[in-house]
Amino acid sequence: MKHYLLAGAVGTLAGIAVTTQFAGPIVAQESGKNASVYEQLDLFGNVFERVRSDYVEQVDDKKLIEAAINGMLTSLDPHSSFLSAKDYEDMQTQTRGSFGGLGIEVGQEDGLVKVISPIDDTPAAEAGVQAGDFITHVNGESLMGLGLDEAVEKMRGPVGSEIKVTILREGEKEPFDLTIVRDTIKLTVVKTRIEGHAVVLRVTTFNDETMDTLKSEMAKAIKDAGGIDKVTGFVLDLRNNPGGLLNQAIEVSDAFLDRGEIVSTRGRKPEESERWNAKTGDLAQGKPMVVLINGGSASASEIVTGALQDHRRAIVVGTKSFGKGSVQTVMQVTPDSAIRLTTARYYTPSGRSIQSLGIQPDIIVEQPPVKPADEENADKPRTESKFLSSEADLRGALNNDSISDEERKQIETEAKEVEATAKLREEDYQLAYAVDILKGLVAMDYNAREVSDAAKPANTGEASGQGAKTE
Repeated sequence: MKHYLLAGAVGTLAGIAVTTQFAGPIVAQESGKNASVYEQLDLFGNVFERVRSDYVEQVDDKKLIEAAINGMLTSLDPHSSFLSAKDYEDMQTQTRGSFGGLGIEVGQEDGLVKVISPIDDTPAAEAGVQAGDFITHVNGESLMGLGLDEAVEKMRGPVGSEIKVTILREGEKEPFDLTIVRDTIKLTVVKTRIEGHAVVLRVTTFNDETMDTLKSEMAKAIKDAGGIDKVTGFVLDLRNNPGGLLNQAIEVSDAFLDRGEIVSTRGRKPEESERWNAKTGDLAQGKPMVVLINGGSASASEIVTGALQDHRRAIVVGTKSFGKGSVQTVMQVTPDSAIRLTTARYYTPSGRSIQSLGIQPDIIVEQPPVKPADEENADKPRTESKFLSSEADLRGALNNDSISDEERKQIETEAKEVEATAKLREEDYQLAYAVDILKGLVAMDYNAREVSDAAKPANTGEASGQGAKTE
């Protein structure tokens, strides 16, 4: 029997990505409770037969039983559910990094379908779907009253087909429609860029490819930056990362930690508890780190963030994370179907559970809303003429001939880098803030390997969260 070990914002995929962890065999009920259990099973059998014989329309026995199983599981929590043959196949495909759909992770809140996070470079993200949006209608049909699986089924469709979703967004006066063209979603799990001398590691999900891709992309970025000595630090961007495989979250955490606990899980029984520790070796070689999170950072993302924050290895910047602190085990029950069952809670190294609380950043930095085009133009100067702004602009000002051409070039280069970061604030304020923090740390000659744990700048913060499916 094959198991999938996942830790993500588990939900339903309409082309969706789901997260889970494997567990052991289902334990039999205690003998004293057997009689009562059998009575209830008899009750189920009686109701099942009555529906088959007396319902106004003929029903499909298989669908009835699957619906009953799913109803039992979904009554437990938002993350437990039955995976039909198609859903099980979709889940296996998604953990390998390619699937068809819109590119969103969704959950359910107060009977509404809520977007946990849009996935980078997917139709949903390009159409403007945001974390925290509620989807109320699909092609004009209301989703109210539907279960999450049913709602996601409405969003599924062939690649290339159009879907119109109605969005309810906080801060907007009324709902609005977005038209999205379904596509094959090929996840780019890690993307790197260099901002100034900081290496930005954008991790979008935790699937089978994440750790290997992170290593190779990180090595390439360091080389492009001119070597590790030229790098001021690393920004690990986990915003809108809904989670994924637990083992990948552990490996990514271990990549930046030399020792100590990464995460622990506690199940129903003490003997089911597990703990994972870091091994020696830090890919960042002691360089300072900043982790970026927001409300779309869930589960596996929170495991990594919590580990780096508790060990004071990184400063966490952004907004409070999603708050999914439970682990699901996918258990195969027939050759082509399975159940996804919540089997444990996970805890950060300091012993805190972030379930329904999330992770509070060390520094809260909100991402300013995107300005409409007319407001952007309003901020632009109405003339290109230059007015006096410094000594150098004064007519007849003395030249500075005390510095060499090489020193002058260095000053101009540094000024351009500062201007580039300032410009980055208009594109991505949170990222620019993270880059500025790294500049400050390198100015103090900060190195994680040379600073005692008590003196490191990040604190453990306070825990902060919800369940999900990926479309």
